[in-house]
Amino acid sequence: MQLNENERVVLFDAECVLCSANAKLILKHDHRQIFLLASMQGEVGARLFTENGLDPKNPSTILVIEKNLVRKDSDAVLSIYENLKFPFNLMRIFRLVPAAFRDPIYHFIALNRYRIFGRRDTCWVPPEEYRSRLL
Repeated sequence: MQLNENERVVLFDAECVLCSANAKLILKHDHRQIFLLASMQGEVGARLFTENGLDPKNPSTILVIEKNLVRKDSDAVLSIYENLKFPFNLMRIFRLVPAAFRDPIYHFIALNRYRIFGRRDTCWVPPEEYRSRLL
């Protein structure tokens, strides 16, 4: 997959209520339209997860793929919010916290996301106006 200089792909779990809410937020507030979304349950998302050494059937993280960089865990989340407008870009303050402290919190939420936030019976699909940004 060839991305242009500004594009980023967010690989997310479309069955997770929290992850789907995050995907909706990205689409709504990404005014520069730099983020494309791929569900790990879909063909493209599953392939990208596998290519990056992760099992799309047992997701443990979100991935953000930039031109030559793959971000995961709290780094991926921060890279998303840093690229949105105010107030979301204020999340960059958490870069001051070392990943060694951020990532365990991220992993706790990721591993318990279905129990805490719920799981959809079917994958979330964005409204028609955003479908062009879904891979």
